[in-house]
Amino acid sequence: MSRTWVRGVWRLADPRLTLASLSSMGLGAAAAARAGPLDGGWLAMCVGGIVALEIAKNASGEIADFDSGTDLAVEPEDRSPFSGGRRVLVDRLLTRGETRRISLATYGLGIVLGLAIACFREWRVIPLGVAGAGLAWCYGAPPIRLAYRGVGELAVAAVYGPLICGGTYLVQRHAFPWSIVWLSLPLGLLIAGFLWINEFPDYRADLGTGKLNLVVRLGRARAARAFAVILAAAFALQAFLPLLAEPRGVWLGLAALPLAVAAARRTIAAPENVARLVPAQAWTLQCFTLLAAATAAGLLWSRA
Repeated sequence: MSRTWVRGVWRLADPRLTLASLSSMGLGAAAAARAGPLDGGWLAMCVGGIVALEIAKNASGEIADFDSGTDLAVEPEDRSPFSGGRRVLVDRLLTRGETRRISLATYGLGIVLGLAIACFREWRVIPLGVAGAGLAWCYGAPPIRLAYRGVGELAVAAVYGPLICGGTYLVQRHAFPWSIVWLSLPLGLLIAGFLWINEFPDYRADLGTGKLNLVVRLGRARAARAFAVILAAAFALQAFLPLLAEPRGVWLGLAALPLAVAAARRTIAAPENVARLVPAQAWTLQCFTLLAAATAAGLLWSRA
């Protein structure tokens, strides 16, 4: 096993981006813990399945973006630590065949773990799992290629909001109440916002290769203002949650608001300056992570 291969797999796993799924699962687990004790074994099964699907999605997306020429078209000055793809094929860390096999193996592992959960714990995870795995595959892979058609951002909001958070709750509590949907929407919006801002540095490459995500369709100046609207909507909904029967402890999630304000202001001020956008990308990552952790803490505190 070469160091190059290990580096390639590590990039596909990309712990920074896996924070999105773990944040959503953590929020779902905290909501479930308010209603009773958690089953650690089944929670670990959920974590394993979701992380496997994350790696699978990244690998299949890497192939799609390499084949379309998008990753190759990203100029050095447009690269950032959070965008431009994992570049395992561009940097020749993995071959296309190795990347494909990793994708298939991790999709298979995620499906096996999902089926085990369905057979022995909660069969109603099947439609959620099918939807999640399907959206992960269709996000970048042909022929659907959601990320190339301007709907990838909506798919991300749905998966990292209600699907993962609600699925985690379902496995623990054998229920999928509307309250978990509302609870997860602010987080889903912020994670979609993280994808949104990560599309700014790739703008020229995406435009030139036909990857018509919403940032490309709007242009960077208008997309910067839309980014601010997405973040504002997330926090407005977070503030509204106690009116939907959530405990007031969820207001702890508003602690992430300053990070959102800073990210929005920086993006609006310099939508085409990649170097200046990198801090805003980091702030958005920190924003959704802090909102998830603080909201989960607020839920558990309210239980006590």
